[in-house]
Amino acid sequence: MGDAIRTVQYFKVQIPDKPGTLTGLLVPMREAGVNLLAVHAFPRNRGTQVDMVPEDPVAFKNAAKAKKLKVKGPKTCLLVDGADRAGALADLTVRLGSAGINMTAATGLAAGQGRFSVILWVKPQDLKKTVKALSSRS
Repeated sequence: MGDAIRTVQYFKVQIPDKPGTLTGLLVPMREAGVNLLAVHAFPRNRGTQVDMVPEDPVAFKNAAKAKKLKVKGPKTCLLVDGADRAGALADLTVRLGSAGINMTAATGLAAGQGRFSVILWVKPQDLKKTVKALSSRS
């Protein structure tokens, strides 16, 4: 069985780089029953940018609005899940490089129980080409 490749929506939130501010985003999502497939937080412009990938974007937007969170998006990225193996991410990058696709960013993790996941960001105009490159058997 091959890797599962799916396009997903993500939302960006800028928060101060201070203890507890990420909690102010995550707890309201938990309280609203919003399942987050991925969260990626990193320093940006003297603060922290948080990219959040909800399982249900509508529920996420409703929860964010109810808590008056300043959210930008949605934008689109890719989630890839598969059987964990040596070189799983390398296999994906080889396919993208061969197709002439430049990744904007990538975050990969061993997900436990023999699984891996990676979130990939590419330019919007490369999205369809990326899905095709990752879906094809090499």
